[in-house]
Amino acid sequence: MSECTHDCSSCSADCSSREGGIAKKPLNGFSSVKKVIGVVSGKGGVGKSMVTALSAVAANRDGYKVGILDADITGPSIPKMFGQSGQVEPSEMGLMARETAGEIKLMSINLLTENETDPVIWRGPVIAGVVEQFWTDVYWGDLDVLFVDMPPGTGDVPLTVFQSLPIDGIIVVTSPQELVSMIVAKAVNMAKLMNVPVLGLVENMSYYECPECGKKIEIFGESTAEKVAEANGIRLLEKLPINPDLAKLADKGKIEFAAGTEMESILSVLDELGVEK
Repeated sequence: MSECTHDCSSCSADCSSREGGIAKKPLNGFSSVKKVIGVVSGKGGVGKSMVTALSAVAANRDGYKVGILDADITGPSIPKMFGQSGQVEPSEMGLMARETAGEIKLMSINLLTENETDPVIWRGPVIAGVVEQFWTDVYWGDLDVLFVDMPPGTGDVPLTVFQSLPIDGIIVVTSPQELVSMIVAKAVNMAKLMNVPVLGLVENMSYYECPECGKKIEIFGESTAEKVAEANGIRLLEKLPINPDLAKLADKGKIEFAAGTEMESILSVLDELGVEK
C-alpha cells in the first residue's frame, strides 16, 4: 500500500482518515497522539474547562502523557488555570506547546496573543481554521491522550473538531438545572450525527458539602444526572461538588496542585479506550 498523502479527493481507500467524505487533518508530523477526547457542553457556564483541566490532571498523575488543546478561541481559560502566560515559541517542528510544571502540554489562543486580555474578534471560519492549526502546526511531542476543550454549543468549532480531528469520544458536561437536560440532548445528538462516541456525562456543581456537618446541599436544585444520562443512553461518570478551593486554585493558576480525586473516572475511560502509558 502506498504512503497516505492525506488527500482524500484522489483516493478511494476506506481508511480512518476519511469520515463522511471529509478528510481528517494530519497531525503535526513531529508529534504523536494516541487518543483524542473532546470535552463539550450544550451551554456555557457549566464548568466544562474545569472538567477538562481536572481530567488532564488526573490522567497526568496516573502516569499518562497528557495535552490540552484549548479550542474555546473566544473564551480561553486553560492557560490561566495552569498559570501559563506569554507567547509560545516557534521552532522547525512547529509552534511549541507550552509545558506546565507537571509536564502537561497546552496550546491556546491566549498563548499567541500579545496580551491575555486581547479580544478575539473573528468570524467562525477563521476561528475554526485556528483550531485546525492547533492540531496540524503545533509540536505536541508524544502524547497518550489529548483533551480538546471545546466552546459551548453546536456551532462552527465543535463541527470543525468533529470533522477534522480524529476524535475517539466526547465527555458531556452539564449542571443540575432542568433546562440543561434539553441542552445535553442537543450535544449528544450532534455527536451521534457525527459518529462520535459519547464516553459519559459529568454533572458539575451537583451539590455543596457543608464543611461543618457534611450535609450535601443541592444549591441548584435536585440532581438530574441519572435521569439525563438514562434518557440519552449514556453513562454517568461523576457528580462533582461545588468546591471553592478548586476555584481558588484555578484563579491562582495552580489547578495542578488540587488535593482531591475529582475526575479520576477518566482513568477507567482511558483504560476502556485501550490507552497505554
